[in-house]
Amino acid sequence: MSSAHFNRGPAYGLSAEVKNKLAQKYDHQREQELREWIEGVTGRRIGNNFMDGLKDGIILCEFINKLQPGSVKKVNESTQNWHQLENIGNFIKAITKYGVKPHDIFEANDLFENTNHTQVQSTLLALASMAKTKGNKVNVGVKYAEKQERKFEPEKLREGRNIIGLQMGTNKFASQQGMTAYGTRRHLYDPKLGTDQPLDQATISLQMGTNKGASQAGMTAPGTKRQIFEPGLGMEHCDMLNVSLQMGSNKGASQRGMTVYGLPRQVYDPKYCLTPEYPELGEPVHNHHPHNYYNSA
Repeated sequence: MSSAHFNRGPAYGLSAEVKNKLAQKYDHQREQELREWIEGVTGRRIGNNFMDGLKDGIILCEFINKLQPGSVKKVNESTQNWHQLENIGNFIKAITKYGVKPHDIFEANDLFENTNHTQVQSTLLALASMAKTKGNKVNVGVKYAEKQERKFEPEKLREGRNIIGLQMGTNKFASQQGMTAYGTRRHLYDPKLGTDQPLDQATISLQMGTNKGASQAGMTAPGTKRQIFEPGLGMEHCDMLNVSLQMGSNKGASQRGMTVYGLPRQVYDPKYCLTPEYPELGEPVHNHHPHNYYNSA
């Protein structure tokens, strides 16, 4: 089985755009730094094409074995594709145990099928940073910050629950001097105007309104009507108990002729119909004029 079987054809459309964007992020200066570092550690020379020289996984396996001896037990020297993929897979497992984060590690096809060389370069840079953190002499990558773990006694942790951190703000220098009871007014004055500071914090000034001379005389129960009159016009007090005609009147009201709820009511015109006669309760109904009424139902 030839290696051409694993190589993908040219990409088109959106796939081509994504591949081009990834290729633009590739840093050739970083590639040269990684080349010098790997060749210096392994003692083997990588070919002119950096990624093609790493594709078989042999140099990668030897490289991680130098950093962490015994990481890869067996390195396949065969040119078979599955042996080369196995080398790359063993390298990925080894750097994961070495401490490289999973989200920084490339996939085997990214290198073997030339799909994402940028991710391969990012993985090697992450490996360089981890090696520098572990104390290896590396001229590429950045050193990760070391953990600063602190352990406190349970008593100290319980004491901290009663302290409000500065992230929540501070009440330092706070004072309740001059505070009044809830709901009462606090006086505002300007010393530049020469006004004296009010002595009584509970006094309500005329700016707040006044209830002096207020009275509840003439107040009625809630919901009842209050009469408004002007003494200068000679108006007298109105009767508070009677309903005026402005409110309507039920004088002369009668339920005569009312029927049981739901029954039709007769509608007639006196010009064309005789006066209807309504039977009393208990009296039999005698309809002597069947054509005098028009049922509205």
